Amino acid sequence: MQLIDGKVVAAQATADLAAAVAQLTAAGHRPPHLAAVLVGNDGASETYVASKVKSCEEVGFRSTLLRYPATITQAELLAVVARLNSDPEVDGFIVQLPLPAHLSAEAVTLAIDPAKDVDGFHPANLGRMALNLPAYIPATPYGIVQMLAHYQIETSGKHCVVVGRSPIVGLPISILLGRNTYPGNCTVTLTHSRTPDLAAHTRQADLLIAALGRPGFITAEMVKPGAVVIDVGITRVPDATKKTGFRIQGDVDFAAVAPLASYITPVPGGVGLMTVASLLKNTLLAAQRRGLG
Repeated sequence: MQLIDGKVVAAQATADLAAAVAQLTAAGHRPPHLAAVLVGNDGASETYVASKVKSCEEVGFRSTLLRYPATITQAELLAVVARLNSDPEVDGFIVQLPLPAHLSAEAVTLAIDPAKDVDGFHPANLGRMALNLPAYIPATPYGIVQMLAHYQIETSGKHCVVVGRSPIVGLPISILLGRNTYPGNCTVTLTHSRTPDLAAHTRQADLLIAALGRPGFITAEMVKPGAVVIDVGITRVPDATKKTGFRIQGDVDFAAVAPLASYITPVPGGVGLMTVASLLKNTLLAAQRRGLG
């Protein structure tokens, strides 16, 4: 078993980004600028956004964090999006999900200018990605393909089984790995909560991607010996032994599955680190498209 170490891959991505920013500023351009909109005080969202702001500082990006109370109205949030769309100093921005229940994430996503949609959630970007055209790829799937490439894991002709069909991870990674490129050229099975006898599918996977948000769901009995296992899950599980009162756990029962796998990602320390790096890569691309590089 070999660990797919997100720290190693993210460190390389961060070094590449810092070098690109240095080239931009040496040429007299301003650094790329990423803005993040945070509504309410969801604990996980606070953690994710803080990580993104810190990563921006590390590579030399400008970053702006816009905080709004959970009571913000739909109209007020859409007005924030409109201002960011028209701000020439902002290259890309994200509206951190999930949003409070009274707000429509779909309406917000559709309101974002696709040219600034560095999360890659807008239908224009998802459609272009599906056609293998230049697009902002959703950050987590983008991170997964970079990890596979970094470890030179063969994907052509392999059977990939994706567990989870969300438009943020499951659906886009199934499209990416089915494309005629590397990493790609897989035969992809997309499974979900309505799939009967799910384990019969996962046991056929040469490449198993778990992205359903249920800690420890993938057990050893569900994994083919020698499979590559990518664990996207990041769930806070109560743990009285931790100062925080919780621990982070993935969708895979790591202790039981790792001995079976040829490659496996840990949680934490795996895909999550690459998600932030991929968001910054998209932001750099947005800045370059806007004429900064």
